[in-house]
Amino acid sequence: AMIRGSHVDVTILGALQVSQSGDLANWIIPGKMVKGMGGAMDLVASDSRVVVTMEHLAKGGKHKLVSECTLPLTGTRVVDRVITEMCVIDFDKHGPADALPTLSEIAEGFTIEQVKEATGMEFKIAD
Repeated sequence: AMIRGSHVDVTILGALQVSQSGDLANWIIPGKMVKGMGGAMDLVASDSRVVVTMEHLAKGGKHKLVSECTLPLTGTRVVDRVITEMCVIDFDKHGPADALPTLSEIAEGFTIEQVKEATGMEFKIAD
């Protein structure tokens, strides 16, 4: 009732992948044992602001911020913000579907070049 009744203002969760359009994959890696997706799908489908906190790269240096998710989706165009150890990227889930996410902050000790190299999707840079 709390989640589906839109009583949650902000949802903070992790992710396996986030796409350029704000799609979220966070519940299963194919071939791995999993207990189920839990409440993540309900949370991201609600009217809450969705903030993803995660490491910027996966094991082996693979991109987690990608042009399109290759893992099963939890929700489409649901992410508002991603916070990693490298940066903060904002998404406009209510704007045009082809709108680029915006790099709004770079963490101390990182350069724009390092963020671009570690990010597998296009983004624009905030003014």
